Amino acid sequence: MTDPCFDKSPGLTTVDEAVDLLLKQAPVVRESEELLLTEALHRVLAKEIISTVDVPPADNSAMDGYAVALSDINTGGETCIPVSQRIAAGDSGSRLQPGTAARIFTGAPVPEGADAVVMQEQCEIKGEHVCLAKRPKDGENIRRAAEDINKGDAILYSGIELRPQDLGLAASVGCARVSVHRKIKVALFSTGDELTEPGTPLASGKIYNSNRYILNTWLAALECDVLDMGIIKDDMQVTRRALKDAAGQADIIISSGGVSVGEEDYVKAALETLGELSLWRVAMKPGKPLAMGKIGNTPFLGLPGNPVSTFVTFALFARPFIRTMQGIRNTRPRALPATAMFDWPKSGKRREYIRARRVQGDDNQLQIEIYPRQGSGVLTSTCWAEGLVEIREGTTVSQGDTVLYTPFSELIS
Repeated sequence: MTDPCFDKSPGLTTVDEAVDLLLKQAPVVRESEELLLTEALHRVLAKEIISTVDVPPADNSAMDGYAVALSDINTGGETCIPVSQRIAAGDSGSRLQPGTAARIFTGAPVPEGADAVVMQEQCEIKGEHVCLAKRPKDGENIRRAAEDINKGDAILYSGIELRPQDLGLAASVGCARVSVHRKIKVALFSTGDELTEPGTPLASGKIYNSNRYILNTWLAALECDVLDMGIIKDDMQVTRRALKDAAGQADIIISSGGVSVGEEDYVKAALETLGELSLWRVAMKPGKPLAMGKIGNTPFLGLPGNPVSTFVTFALFARPFIRTMQGIRNTRPRALPATAMFDWPKSGKRREYIRARRVQGDDNQLQIEIYPRQGSGVLTSTCWAEGLVEIREGTTVSQGDTVLYTPFSELIS
């Protein structure tokens, strides 16, 4: 339910405005490379593929059975005719002799003169003859030439992420290589003197750096080359130097932490001295301190430091930004309507993203439950969950209401 008295948070960019701004400013990397099909999974196609052949190249049998001419088959009662040839897949066969049948196998070319293929389960063999109980239909069990693809058809278009079925389709028209956009190089670093790398003792006041591993592996899953710059000390000069170095080596810079309003948050200030800041602070929860700008021509995204905030803002902003840079046309995730099995009684001025998962309902409807602790430091909620529920500004939710649910499958890969 929407609060009629709702007034959006002053001084904050809405989620929708932020996404629109980001995607408009995302520079597409135009350089491409040719890869073997076996190397191209999940890469983005840079050049459409035009078929140079018909698929299938000739009429072929959809079944193991017998190819016959309808003129040789009785309209009523049994028909027995001799078998004059055997055609396996890969053979060419010869024209069907009048008054005979051809033993044929799935995928084999249908001989000239045949009108139908009768599956072997509907045939009876008597010596050198095959007997049919009924007359087949014209074209029965025949896959026609070019019924899938015509020579000259565009079968795959630029801007798609190549899936196994896409690579199979490319192979079906004889392509051995595809042209794909080159990988994007992402400079990645974390900020915070409190951060410690896993595998070392944890001193008082320190925490382990989880964001580095969330982002590093996520970027690898997005087929990016990662320049991992590790942990950057909370110091203005060190932060400036790290940003400047990253801008000279990468297509995009992503950081976690250091973009809030604390005295030890240097990333935003360093960015403003080196380049420009076009976005800071979004009306969302978790993840309000989100910075976007550039140093020279290199885009910069500064994610908040709390791990759930990092996770959510990367999913909603960094991922579609990167996918747009990679040349993908449609980068916005698809949300599904679902039934809330929870109450959210307090409306807020910021859009909220709640960690949630499916519940199997009696009526097979998509029903959603939420994790009981939704704090921005509760990283366990992201492992328990299967997606995010969006609760818009100024709204409340009661059990049974319809909400928008975005599964992680739309956000992570």
